[in-house]
Amino acid sequence: MVGKFPTAIFVNTNNTIYAVNKENNTIVMWQEESVIPTKIIHVNFTRPSSLFVTLNGDIYIDDGSMNNRVQKWIAQTNTFVTVMNVSSECAGLFVDINDTLYCSMHYHHQVVKRSLNDAVMTSNRVAAGTGNEGSASNHLNFPSGIFVDVNLDLYVADSKNNRVQLFQSGESNGITVAGNKLLNPTITLDWPSGIILDAEKYLFIVDQYNHRIVGSSLNGFRCLVGCYREGSQSNQLNQPFSFSFDRSGNMFVTDQGNDRIQKFKYVKRYCINTPSVFQNIYSSSLTNNNQIYYRDCKKQNFYYESIQVKVIQSGYYSFRGSGYIDPYGFIYKNKFNPLDPSENLFDQDYDRCTDIQFKLNIYLEVNITYVLVITTYESKEIGTFSIVVSGENEVNLDRISTPVNIQFNYSSKLTDDSPTYYRDCQVPQCHYETSQIHVNTTGLYVLWSENNINAHGYIYKNDFNPLNPSENLLVSHDGPKQSSCVIGDRCNVYIKGIGLTLDDILRNELKPNTVLNNQSFSIKLSAGLTIIMFVAGLINSILSFVTFQSKDSQQVGCGMYLLASSITSLLTISMFIIKFWFVVLTHINVSTGLSILRGGCASIEPILKLFLYLDGWLNASVAIERAVLLFKGVILT
Repeated sequence: MVGKFPTAIFVNTNNTIYAVNKENNTIVMWQEESVIPTKIIHVNFTRPSSLFVTLNGDIYIDDGSMNNRVQKWIAQTNTFVTVMNVSSECAGLFVDINDTLYCSMHYHHQVVKRSLNDAVMTSNRVAAGTGNEGSASNHLNFPSGIFVDVNLDLYVADSKNNRVQLFQSGESNGITVAGNKLLNPTITLDWPSGIILDAEKYLFIVDQYNHRIVGSSLNGFRCLVGCYREGSQSNQLNQPFSFSFDRSGNMFVTDQGNDRIQKFKYVKRYCINTPSVFQNIYSSSLTNNNQIYYRDCKKQNFYYESIQVKVIQSGYYSFRGSGYIDPYGFIYKNKFNPLDPSENLFDQDYDRCTDIQFKLNIYLEVNITYVLVITTYESKEIGTFSIVVSGENEVNLDRISTPVNIQFNYSSKLTDDSPTYYRDCQVPQCHYETSQIHVNTTGLYVLWSENNINAHGYIYKNDFNPLNPSENLLVSHDGPKQSSCVIGDRCNVYIKGIGLTLDDILRNELKPNTVLNNQSFSIKLSAGLTIIMFVAGLINSILSFVTFQSKDSQQVGCGMYLLASSITSLLTISMFIIKFWFVVLTHINVSTGLSILRGGCASIEPILKLFLYLDGWLNASVAIERAVLLFKGVILT
């Protein structure tokens, strides 16, 4: 009835629901307790994002994406008229008590307004924003939902700035009332897209990329709907966009990712003596005596504490961590391996901008053992921390020991008497020392050094030849300024040669355990451009191959080279798209096995380079042959 990716919804005081079907370009109306449409309005608009219904039944509908206008459906005459000209789609529409129409121009970073009482449709007035994206108090960045209260104060969901701004009547500078840059935030937002203010001045927000609805209270903001990650269950959402309330307080949400509209009933709660939520508090501290491990690829020596978590009833549980050490929380299924922190990883969180440094809302099963690992954002931090666990029943928290097993400590020093060699062509006369390593068990090992010199580390298989340092080389770590990973951890796939690789460019942009639709705009843009490049390269290679496969074409000006180049170009762009998606998918899925990561790095990169070199050689051959032919032509002339 509402099609795919519904965005616009409105419920009036008579509990009539209005929604837009973008696929059919229709407005669908139905009563709350029915699923049968009472009216379907066919409209000449293109993919509207918002609508607003006034008390007399007139509908204001966004048509700014392609037609740069806002249309009004007049209920009395069943006709459409244009009531506002805009420069962008209106991600939010609102009509205030003075019959002033507001449009949140999403791609123009501005909210504009005009009085509907004006006989002539004049130019719009600016309500908020400068028209240029930014994060200052007078700027907006992809604004979405809007709300105007009885005092004519304007609330704006400032999506890309991850905040909600309040522009008091007549003011051009906004005040942050939720999200990023709030002085004492109680909740963080990720692309807020819809807002509503109730009669008691409580604010409700669609937190789109956190897949939830949040609301304010006397104690700050709290999650209302979709509090346990995205999904398709009845208590979950997937990229909600907007919402509306009926007169009973029931909430209707456009659940885009699930192609549905969800109704959440308002249940009035009464205070009783017995709490409905069980709560456990665990307090401890990290000291210099705690176990250490590598938390990520760039830093070593993170103190950590591992805690076994067992529940006596399956359900959703909330973990909140805070303390003087800026704690970082990870939770694992079954066991935690400090030598491979990605193994069995279930969820993780860190937010240094709030008093609650990490928040985990997860579903735990009664027959599974979980391990909660507390570490820090920075290396070697020490101090106290506490964890508050809330859920449907009691949770057993027991400290466990999962230390890194240090097999061997080795101390030495380099002196003027130490042997020297050419580390590479540019750095001669480097002092070095070699040590032979034998292991009794095949597995993952971490080697690191603590020193006061600019030390480089290299591991060789079988033998080290100082006259040929690249022979038998397995892995290397080129000093403290190296941007790649430490020797021996799972991240060695990032070790690179000259220049930037796809891993370098993409890995800091990609969000782990997050589907592609929820990744950053730059990742989605890169994916789209990669597909376009592949299609264009495929078409170009096929046309070149068809052109130069004939014998006559091969006899004319570099025909054989161009025929071979059409094949290598196709192979190159094919390997490039394979490399791109391998990097994207393995970074998104943090549980990808080490053998897959190393295998992909060892095979895809060399093949891609081979095809690039071959394609470059063929193009150089074409250029040389053409230069020779041109030179001969000049001599003959």
